Amino acid sequence: MPITDPDSGCYGAEVKKPDPSVPTLLVSAVALIDIDGRVLMARRPPGKSMAGLWEFPGGKVDQGETPETALVRELAEELGIDITESCLAPLAFASHVYDAGDAGEKAFHLLMPLFVCRVWKGMVKPLEGQELKWVRPLDMRKLDMPAADIPLVAILRDWL
Repeated sequence: MPITDPDSGCYGAEVKKPDPSVPTLLVSAVALIDIDGRVLMARRPPGKSMAGLWEFPGGKVDQGETPETALVRELAEELGIDITESCLAPLAFASHVYDAGDAGEKAFHLLMPLFVCRVWKGMVKPLEGQELKWVRPLDMRKLDMPAADIPLVAILRDWL
């Protein structure tokens, strides 16, 4: 049943709007799903912003790249695997404003499409000092994650 009372539901939610001077950072992420239905999570290494938090693998989308081409590049660099854009299925996206200091850097608005992928070539290995872990979707909520990733967990869990 739709909500018809404008004072309840999503109309009552607080919306955090970025300052117009806050840059938007486009990052692409993937939920790699193995044959047992587990999802690969990567722990951000020491020395990086949000160190120690678990996230979906991926990275920044460079100028001239699409989110898909960025993932192909990032997964080769970070995990040593080869994927093709046609194996990436868009699932959801996160939009989150990080205040200055939240992520150990200046304020920014993160826009992050999340793709799912079940097919790749090669063995997953940590090439950039990150810890890797295959996690069942129901156990993902137990991980400390960046704020932008958290809402994606429920979507992914329901989809799987």
